Amino acid sequence: MPRQIRVVHAPGPCPRCSLKQRLHELLADGTGSINPKLQLLHDALADTERAGTAMRWLSKGIVSTVLSDLGSGRRPLTHKALDELPEGKVVEHIRSVLVATGVLPQRDEQMVRLERHVKDLVSSHATAEGRKILHRYATWHLLRRLRRRSRGKDITHYQLTVARRHLRAAVHLLDWLEEHNLTLATCRQADLERWMTSDDARHRREAGHFVRWALSQKIARDLSFPAERWNGPCQAMDDEARWATARRLLHDDTLKPDDRLAGLLLLLYAQWPAAISRLTVDHIEEIEGAVRIRLGAVPVELPAPIAELALRQVAVRRSHAVLGRTDSPWLFPGGQPGRPIRPWAMGERLRKLGIRLAETRSTVLFQLATELPAAVLARTLGIDITVAVKWQQAAAGDWAAYAAEISRRTTAEQA
Repeated sequence: MPRQIRVVHAPGPCPRCSLKQRLHELLADGTGSINPKLQLLHDALADTERAGTAMRWLSKGIVSTVLSDLGSGRRPLTHKALDELPEGKVVEHIRSVLVATGVLPQRDEQMVRLERHVKDLVSSHATAEGRKILHRYATWHLLRRLRRRSRGKDITHYQLTVARRHLRAAVHLLDWLEEHNLTLATCRQADLERWMTSDDARHRREAGHFVRWALSQKIARDLSFPAERWNGPCQAMDDEARWATARRLLHDDTLKPDDRLAGLLLLLYAQWPAAISRLTVDHIEEIEGAVRIRLGAVPVELPAPIAELALRQVAVRRSHAVLGRTDSPWLFPGGQPGRPIRPWAMGERLRKLGIRLAETRSTVLFQLATELPAAVLARTLGIDITVAVKWQQAAAGDWAAYAAEISRRTTAEQA
């Protein structure tokens, strides 16, 4: 019998040892020491579950260059320094890892993008007068109103999109006026109506906001641009289909639990994907066996099947991020470390469940408005009171008469 020869392969370098060595090469300064702040990043990446993934990330040219510049001190360890780099997903991910590991402080990235967009759009306008008006409109109206409404919280992607649309509408109208040798001061109603009915008119509704603002600021005069009033849902609403989908999400164990919970929050509590994505574990509370979720000022008690899904999500939620993963406070963590799932991604997941977002939310609000007073609707669902009142009116719920009747009963009982 011929002898079998066993080939012994020399062991390769330990992946984690290689990772730690590479991190030290990138993050150490000229003396061989690492900035205490960057040490947080070093430790988080060195302990990541997938050393190979971290090594591949570090091998990307821009990643290694940026980290090396930060380690050597050639680039300051600030958000402003990263803002000077070309925009892109890689730089965005570097920033998110630095924030998640505590190297950089949290900041409202959507607001930063909007401020940058405002600056670029205003500075690119052709006339000095137009730039002045756009700056006033964007800075002292759009941005200030957005900060007031966000109440110190990060703005959502939807809010960013709406603000951009309003600003573009103002630009389109000012461009048209300039092409016709007009300004807001010299524009008359006939001119405005000529633009409104032309093929060139874009974002008419948002342009109306701009015109009404210009009138309030005495920039324009003798113009009328009526606001569009909302008179209730414009689509037929299928409450039966809504309940059929809700029953499927309650009982179909083949679906992902987090998708089931998110879908039920829309189907039963009229929560937009943007609102669902921003929920944290602190929004869920369990007291004496009752599970509540805080969507507005007043917590809502969840029925047993939904309560079980909520508690399971709190216990097993897991960020999809591989690098810089931390204990996420978000109920629905996203793909970037330390950040929630993006609203558009949440919306796509709900659409794959067969949920038509806008129509379903309208159906829920319409039904709830027939059952609850507007004030209760606003406080429990976290919607604005004016929105709740409009839905109550659309549903023809006479809650003012109900409140008056309760008041009469109380007075009679006290007498």
